[in-house]
Parts: sequence; structure tokens; C-alpha cells
Amino acid sequence: MSETQSRTFADLKDLAVAAGAIEDVAPKREPKRDVLGRSYATGRRKNAIARVWIKPGKGDINVNGKKVTEYFARPVLRMLITQPFLVADRYNQFDVFCTVNGGGLSGQAGALRHGISRALTYYEPDLRGILKVAGFLTRDSRVVERKKYGKAKARRSFQFSKR
Repeated sequence: MSETQSRTFADLKDLAVAAGAIEDVAPKREPKRDVLGRSYATGRRKNAIARVWIKPGKGDINVNGKKVTEYFARPVLRMLITQPFLVADRYNQFDVFCTVNGGGLSGQAGALRHGISRALTYYEPDLRGILKVAGFLTRDSRVVERKKYGKAKARRSFQFSKR
């Protein structure tokens, strides 16, 4: 197991606190909230796009008008979505309303995690260091490679026959 994989959430918080000394020089960020007290952000992964609104609440997450347990049936995907709240110690403190489209369920869950992380930084700018060290604010830019002409798939060639 590599050094980066063995890090726990407590280690990430310690790293963020250490990085906080550098942030003191940077200008203080202001929270971005609308008239209803919500923060909005867009998250992306693969071909999926998530539009996310967060506001203080009981921890309800609605995805395309459904509960998160209905939309994302696999527990791994629900765990992926709640990671930003766990790292920031804000679990069950915010209600999330989002619309997701494009891609598959895994890409949509990744886009939702990215959107929630960005919305949290807009609502509470002090959380930016913790979420950045955890890697939740970086968009995963890997997308499917396009198919080339003369090839069976993106890189796979047709079977060679000598005779």
C-alpha cells in the first residue's frame, strides 16, 4: 500500500491545517449564497454534469426529484457522495438538491461529489483547504477516448491474417 493510499481523513485535516498558514497571506474569501440562503455549484465527471444546491438542513439529498437511496442503489456510490461532508465534519448538516444528467451512474456520483465539494467551499470558504487536500475540488478529466478510423475501437486493431 502506497503512502498516499494509507492517509486517513484525520491526516488530511492535519495537512490542511498546515496549508492554512499559507492561506493567511491570501485574501479572505466571501461566502456565495443566493436570496434563499443556498450555495450553487456545478460538478463534472466523464460525460456527467451535476447542478448542486446546498442549504443548512437535516442531511436530505434529492437527486432529480428522488431520494438518494432510490437514485443511487449501490452503497458505494452513496458513500462517494457523502465523502465531502465527512471530511469537512458537516455530515447531516446540509440539505442537497441536485439535477444530474449524462454519463452513467458512477460518473454521475463523481460529478455530484465534485459539485457538493464546490458548493461547500462557496457556502463556507474556510473548508476549501480541507477539501482541496482531500482532492475533491479537482475535476477528474479522464473521458472515453474516441474511436479512430481503421481501428476496431479506440486502439484495438482488427485481427491480422497472414494468409
